[in-house]
Amino acid sequence: MSTSDSRVGGALRSTRTLVLALVAFAVVGLVAVGLARVSVDTGISSFVPRGDASYGELQQRDEDFGGEPIVVLLRGTSRNGLLIDSEQLPRLVGLEGQLSQLPDVAVVYGPGTVLNQTAKSVRNVILQISGARDSIENTAKATGRNDGLKGKALQAYVDQALADFDRRYGALIAQAMPMGLPSLSNQKFVASVLFNNNGEPRQEWKFLAPTAKSATLLVRPRAGLDQEGTKRLVERVRETVATAGLDTAEPVVTGVPVVTSAVAAAATDEAPRLGLVALVTVGLVLFLVPWTRRKRDRLRPLVAVGLGTATTLGAFGLIDRPLSLGVVAFLPIVLGIGSDFPIYLARQTRSRIVLTAAAGAAFAFASLALSPLPFVREFGLALAIGVVATVGWALLLRPWLAADRAADVPAAAPAGTGRPVGTPVLAVLAGVAVIAAGVGWTVLPSLDVASQPTELAAGLPELDDVALAEETLGFTSEVTLVRRGDSVLTPETLNWASDVETQLLTAHGDALRPLLTLSRLLEFLGDDPTAEQVTAGSQLLPAYLLEAVVGDSGRVGAMTFGLRIDDVAEQRDLIEQISAELPEPPDGVEAEWVGLPVVAAGGLDAVSASRWTIGLGGLLVAALVVGVGLRSRRTGLMVAATALIASGWVHLSVFISGADLNPLTLAVAALVTVTACEFTVMLSERHAHGRRLGLAVTVAASAATLGYLTLIASDLAVLQSFGWVLAFGVASSCAAAWLVTTVAATLQPVTTEQAGLAEPTLRAGHDRANPADQTDLVGDPERKTVPCP
Repeated sequence: MSTSDSRVGGALRSTRTLVLALVAFAVVGLVAVGLARVSVDTGISSFVPRGDASYGELQQRDEDFGGEPIVVLLRGTSRNGLLIDSEQLPRLVGLEGQLSQLPDVAVVYGPGTVLNQTAKSVRNVILQISGARDSIENTAKATGRNDGLKGKALQAYVDQALADFDRRYGALIAQAMPMGLPSLSNQKFVASVLFNNNGEPRQEWKFLAPTAKSATLLVRPRAGLDQEGTKRLVERVRETVATAGLDTAEPVVTGVPVVTSAVAAAATDEAPRLGLVALVTVGLVLFLVPWTRRKRDRLRPLVAVGLGTATTLGAFGLIDRPLSLGVVAFLPIVLGIGSDFPIYLARQTRSRIVLTAAAGAAFAFASLALSPLPFVREFGLALAIGVVATVGWALLLRPWLAADRAADVPAAAPAGTGRPVGTPVLAVLAGVAVIAAGVGWTVLPSLDVASQPTELAAGLPELDDVALAEETLGFTSEVTLVRRGDSVLTPETLNWASDVETQLLTAHGDALRPLLTLSRLLEFLGDDPTAEQVTAGSQLLPAYLLEAVVGDSGRVGAMTFGLRIDDVAEQRDLIEQISAELPEPPDGVEAEWVGLPVVAAGGLDAVSASRWTIGLGGLLVAALVVGVGLRSRRTGLMVAATALIASGWVHLSVFISGADLNPLTLAVAALVTVTACEFTVMLSERHAHGRRLGLAVTVAASAATLGYLTLIASDLAVLQSFGWVLAFGVASSCAAAWLVTTVAATLQPVTTEQAGLAEPTLRAGHDRANPADQTDLVGDPERKTVPCP
């Protein structure tokens, strides 16, 4: 080659290097911007099947009446508590007012505001009733005189005209007289509204005054509030309550928004911590196992993994897409699995082999898109992108990753690997493995899916507050019977609602706690009120209370009942039962149960039904990708067999342990398929070509196993169990891959032509004559078996 040609070639290489460097620099810059914008969202919407009708109804209810409440339990410590004490009650009213003015608050319900609004309403009612009675009396006198009545006859005529009015409203006036002026400073008035004759809270107000000395505040967020907004609101509620100056024990702030915020905070805090633990763990494996000669070069794959992980997270940040709970599990999994492919590329494995295995893994991860839950789908998408990004960076850095390739020397064969497994022994192992896997797939339908919502937050202290509030109040969540029609303010609808409430309390009073219902608020109308009386009575109610049960100009009504955050399956059965027991609503009125328990029940059913589609879908897609990518139907079938066997073992282990499946472990078959695909492709390549991939697979399996196990350091129990299951899944897929590829090699040794693969073209620095390319680090290149951890 001439000097001029050398200069031109050098200039071209320099230009290409500069362009690649500029592109890499630009990508890193974009990634940095994206990382700064990454957020985590564990809101209700990520755990609800998209397009679910019950979720749409829940959103509409929240628009009409406010979202799931933040529950504040205040336990007074002064002699008279919070409600009778002349100093504490005004402060309580002030606290409720401050809470109602917080950003993103739709409405606040508390005993102080109820008393304040009731006092105003009672004064207006008494004035209106007195004025109405005077008007009826004057009209009757004028009419009687015109008819010539006098004396006792006239008085009898007037009394007759007032009899019906006094029968309906006289009791109200009589009750109002001894309690004095309706005001917060009047203890008799306060006691008459909230307490019965025994000094105990009235049943209709017990959800706001659980004891004579305590109070409950329900802070309803505005509809559509995202996770970050919910977190800020919870913090502001805590701060406002803490500075209210009330004489109380430690306030309890709980409810569904508080629990979801705690899970989001844990996920956000744990993601970098678990990622760092996984990084150190995988790094130790790479550093301690002599998979390449020079120690200083053993950590190079982590650079590609780190760049791939950062690229994935940055992509979500750039598109302003918050990551769900799966982000906590994402980092250890990508660090564990993602490090495999740079290792293979560093061993000078053919690019087509590595790219095919990576494609199969990415599609297996992407099969989680079949899950009905958004957070599982997003988890799978993030993992798929993570694999693709990591392999992309590894290809870009491949010359650097393999810089020490020529320095490698063969290693001595490990003890105990000198003889291949005998055919009879292999047949026995294969038979036992297949039988165990078959049993595992057989028991899959019988595995229960965890239906306790609190399991998602198990391990967090916020659950202690949930337990305390439920012990005191009997509820921390809600379900609403929503009525829709031309008008819900009719005698027929009011009587129907009253019958429903009575029936529910009689049959299910231990599970449901009436909170706000129109029939209770209009009890003063008595039995069988007329349409005019219902209209007039509703107009007398404080707007503050009426808007809690009637919306959309009288076309929507809500009967809200409190219940515990409890087993979703049991609550689904309860709602189905009470729905079947409800009397038919009046003509033109539709009634339906709406709330998180209804939505959660739909999600539980959808998740349970998806146990087959997710696992088998990922398995079939991965096998197809490998078969097409390698032009080898045989290898694709081996991938399918390995994934089936390994997944069956995992299912069997879950069954034997007695554990329940959750939305993450339910998708473990798809995740096991990832490593099954990778190990099968690499081990089948080793059997076919004698390539030095045995130790690389061993290192990859160890790194993935330990990467998954870092999840047990999470504070969230759901992620701890996920880590154990995935770690066992890696070991299972490695063992299954060894078994399947060994059996396949024994039955039909694979040739280059059968595998559909051509030997790589000779390249400078990678000649087949190089002894380092011909010898496996784990032993004799002719040996057809490979050890597996």
